[in-house]
Amino acid sequence: MSRILIAARTNPEGFATLFRAELPEHEVVTTLPDDGAPTPYVVVGLPPPGLLASRTGLEVIVSTNAGVEQLLASGEVPDGVPVVRMVDPGLRAGMVEWVAGRVLSWHRNLFAYLDQQAEGHWAQLPEVLAAERIVTVLGAGALGGPVATMLASLGFVVRTWSRTPRTVPGCTGFAGRDALDDAVASADVLVNLLPATAQTIDLIDHGLLSRMRSGGLLVNAGRGSAVVDADLLCALDDGSLGAAALDVFRQEPLPADHPFWRHPRIFITPHSAAITHPRTSVAVMAETIRRHERGEPLVNVVDRARGY
Repeated sequence: MSRILIAARTNPEGFATLFRAELPEHEVVTTLPDDGAPTPYVVVGLPPPGLLASRTGLEVIVSTNAGVEQLLASGEVPDGVPVVRMVDPGLRAGMVEWVAGRVLSWHRNLFAYLDQQAEGHWAQLPEVLAAERIVTVLGAGALGGPVATMLASLGFVVRTWSRTPRTVPGCTGFAGRDALDDAVASADVLVNLLPATAQTIDLIDHGLLSRMRSGGLLVNAGRGSAVVDADLLCALDDGSLGAAALDVFRQEPLPADHPFWRHPRIFITPHSAAITHPRTSVAVMAETIRRHERGEPLVNVVDRARGY
């Protein structure tokens, strides 16, 4: 009976119950018995220090998160042990819904009408059709691809940008660092869904934001390290950017004294755009374990050199 350690920080017992239903022939635990038996599978997001380094018989690490930079940064992931990142229908649907809500709220002036409501002011604002807006999505993979597809289905003119060429139906694709400026040029909305890597840190600076159409919207649900905070504030204050919807930040929770809290054109959510839903995610994670035990290739294995 193979052992599965559930080391998720949130609701480990809930995950364990679902795993036991999916894989009844396995031993599923949330704390390890002191018996020295091997633990082939660990399900974890951000492991506590020593958790991975002390495991014997580790064969696969299954991440509860789409982003794995903190997991890899622990330095405890043994060489040769595959790390499988989270890609599941619930997480994907959550991201699509969150981005749709932010883009449509800005596009249809709902942010601006909230200001008018607070002032008791009645006035219709100019409206344009989605077909008159350009949206650039940074990232065209497991999350960026579905988000771009959704935006295109609403009628927006959608561009995608990725490290290497990717095709998203209904969208114009750009790839490589040299194509980034062209991908963002004259965009009304910039959506960042890129992972945290050495190449994405500080990618969204004032220079890139100034490539957008004046008064546009930045949507960041990728990683906070991609945005230069001071440059974002500058772009909002000088009119290069009209608003920012932010779900991720360089430091989380966002410190109470951070200027983002007080800026009237920044809309904050607490890293909740795409949470891991136990019922949909456990089905995917259990299938990863089944594939490994059948000797089949694993999917969504992290390339450690790339960081995702």
